[in-house]
Amino acid sequence: MAEILALVEARLRAALGEPDARAAVTFLGTDRIEVLRFTEGDLVRYATLGMSAQPMTDPTAVVADPVRGPRAELVLTVRGGLAPTDKLLRPLAVLASSPQVEGLIVTPGASLDVGEPLWDGAPFTSVLVAEPGGLVEDVALDDPMAPVSFFPLLPMTANEAAWKRVHGAAALQERWLARGTDLRDPLRTAVALD
Repeated sequence: MAEILALVEARLRAALGEPDARAAVTFLGTDRIEVLRFTEGDLVRYATLGMSAQPMTDPTAVVADPVRGPRAELVLTVRGGLAPTDKLLRPLAVLASSPQVEGLIVTPGASLDVGEPLWDGAPFTSVLVAEPGGLVEDVALDDPMAPVSFFPLLPMTANEAAWKRVHGAAALQERWLARGTDLRDPLRTAVALD
């Protein structure tokens, strides 16, 4: 486990630079999850470290496979200085622990909800899981272990999350793109959904 996390942290550092802050959260019955903060110009990126220590397993499986199964970490990017986004640390750790706590397999297109604002005053309580491979490349692990993917998270307002449930993730992403929505703006309002 420590070896996997060392490889994951090295990949994050290679892609995003040196973290300027880190915090750790441990929930009862789960492994420790760290959240690293990387600042580049006006962008602040928060990345989890610890979710990939164990593979995500099917919640209906009788016995969890300790080796096989998808592995992932989460990355969320916002514009710095506009909102108290450092409050994201705990919600991100909650999301990263959901595979261990709820037996959830996180995949692109999924919605993850923390049930409260991602930070003080945020219009977002949930995120859309985007496709990996853009910002941070996967980390290959020895067979039979699956590589570690880095899933970008896109904050969603309650209306956007409800619209996504009806129309799907691809339709919401197309709507954001068509309307020129700045998904990194921590103060943005919901995209027009009419």
